Amino acid sequence: MAGRSDADAYYGAVMFEWNDQWLATYAEPVIEPELEIIDPHHHLWAEGPARIRYLLEDLHADTSAGHNVVGTVFMECMFGYRTDGPEAMRPVGESETVAAYAEQSASSGVQILGIVGFADMMLGDAVDDVLAAHEAAGRGRFRGIRHATAFDPDTRTRPTHTRPTDAMMSDATFVDGVRRLGARGRSFDAWLYHRQIPELTALARAVPECTFVLDHLGGPLGIGPYEGKRDEVLATWRGDIAELASCENVIVKVGGIGMVIYGVGYEHRQLPPSSDDLVADWGGPMLYTIEQFGADRCMFESNFPVDKESFSYATMWNAYKKIAAAATEDEKASLFRETAKRVYRLA
Repeated sequence: MAGRSDADAYYGAVMFEWNDQWLATYAEPVIEPELEIIDPHHHLWAEGPARIRYLLEDLHADTSAGHNVVGTVFMECMFGYRTDGPEAMRPVGESETVAAYAEQSASSGVQILGIVGFADMMLGDAVDDVLAAHEAAGRGRFRGIRHATAFDPDTRTRPTHTRPTDAMMSDATFVDGVRRLGARGRSFDAWLYHRQIPELTALARAVPECTFVLDHLGGPLGIGPYEGKRDEVLATWRGDIAELASCENVIVKVGGIGMVIYGVGYEHRQLPPSSDDLVADWGGPMLYTIEQFGADRCMFESNFPVDKESFSYATMWNAYKKIAAAATEDEKASLFRETAKRVYRLA
């Protein structure tokens, strides 16, 4: 298949590589090009999975592909960490590095308006010093923390990049760290696997003063013990998503659908999926999520360049626009930009 090769992937996927020319060959005409979009979830990599580079010029090439992207939010990915000093403070280098890119982006393309970094919630109350350092390093753009906890006991499903342990969100010290985050008015992004959604529900109820953002639809896995069980996984996922929606301090990012770990099989196709393919595969779960949480607690996301292993930026936003076709103008505004602006306090 053109543009693919075996490689260790960033979030436990079995493959990771893209080919810009291959994706461009099957690019679709952009629909609703005037609709303003804030992309609330992307990464930058100097040397990511399979030695793939994704820096400011690469981000701008995607965001300028025809959709009206007016701003973005960077999401932690171990980019630009400090290489010396106290271990707990090394992730502050990511906020420093991205803040510099964000200032550059103001004059070269779509602006990076917000930064979500990493601080170890297992520091408990001591995380305050790290959060203060992020705030200083972010030059006004630091908005919150993602401490990814994605973990499954089956060894065929690898834990995420932070190497979490099982039930980490239930640990009293972790909860104390999240309380300190909430006390500073910062949000907590949660990247987890679907079986862990009830843990997030418990955490959100334990720390009602903190705003939680569930990434990537809550991680409905389709590999390892979940391979070939999509209907069963989604049935469990629906019940857990509905319960989580009862927590008014939880927001959902609707996206992440290009990851191989979701088991849809885009990596095995000879051609990349079209926007209609994405609607057929994901329209149901996405509309269910929006129905449970309401448009004002949902935001579409790109998860680029991770999702670029499956489809182009233009195709992805076309799919989201088709999924939201029946929404009111106010609902579309929330889904495509206003929720992100409010939750991440973007100018």
